[in-house]
Amino acid sequence: MKLNRKLVVLALSCAYASVALAGAVKESGDSVYKPTGKGWGELDLDAQTHAQKVATLRAQRTANLTNQGGPVMTAPKNVYYIWYGTWDSASQNVLTNLGNHIGGSPYFNINTTYTDKAGTHVQNVVNYAGTATDSGSLGTKLSDANIETIVANRINAGALPLDANGVYFVLTDKNTTATSGFCTQYCGWHTNATINGQNIKYAFIGNPETQCASSCGANTPSPNNTPGADAMASIISHELEETTTDPDGNAWYALSNGMENGDKCAWNFGATSTASNGAAYNQTFGTMRYLIQQNWTLLPSQACAQHYP
Repeated sequence: MKLNRKLVVLALSCAYASVALAGAVKESGDSVYKPTGKGWGELDLDAQTHAQKVATLRAQRTANLTNQGGPVMTAPKNVYYIWYGTWDSASQNVLTNLGNHIGGSPYFNINTTYTDKAGTHVQNVVNYAGTATDSGSLGTKLSDANIETIVANRINAGALPLDANGVYFVLTDKNTTATSGFCTQYCGWHTNATINGQNIKYAFIGNPETQCASSCGANTPSPNNTPGADAMASIISHELEETTTDPDGNAWYALSNGMENGDKCAWNFGATSTASNGAAYNQTFGTMRYLIQQNWTLLPSQACAQHYP
């Protein structure tokens, strides 16, 4: 999940600097990128060392998304929530309702415009398949490795199943942060790891209510009067659609900058309506209203959209 343009540029600048210091490659206008899952791309160092491969990638270089041949989650997706820290029931209800109703919606149907390398389309099926709690076992300042550990611990404890078709969301409370850049470089991110022999997809979703409402938060007032959860709903949607179309970081993304489909439309909400409390919203899932960023559709042409068709 990217923040504003200034922060993305800052993050990219830091990435470039680290590459230059390492002496691996010199970034140029012809460079190609791969996604990090955190809203910006990094130099594809493997490509730079293979002349034939990089020539092919440069020929494809575009701001649009292209399929680099990696796996896509075409089968039904199973969503699992891990509530980390202390949560109130109203906020949990908002995010649980999202998990129960985003699948089958015209909004998530945008993802059916994506295919795997065999041409099989993504299914518009998302199951809210399980939930677990962690009261804060690793403290309030989490590293990326901590977040993987939280997922693995819940699976190993039997609180959640080991599911290669699952997407595990670590949802942190408003007092918990992620030390690799929550609020300053990203609002959430997704990745994958091998856990007990399975390729497990998971995501970090931070709660911006008190830490960074201006950069990662929802508009005030928020649609359901739960500002942290209302903001997280859009971030969850962003990471779910990116995990669906680019679960391992080698499928659908833009070679010109490493952006995935959610990144292309971050903070772009399109047309909105106004709720009785004065909040802007653009999606209704179940009985609740949400302000959800648009998603990048491939059909009828590549662009941000609120629904498909």
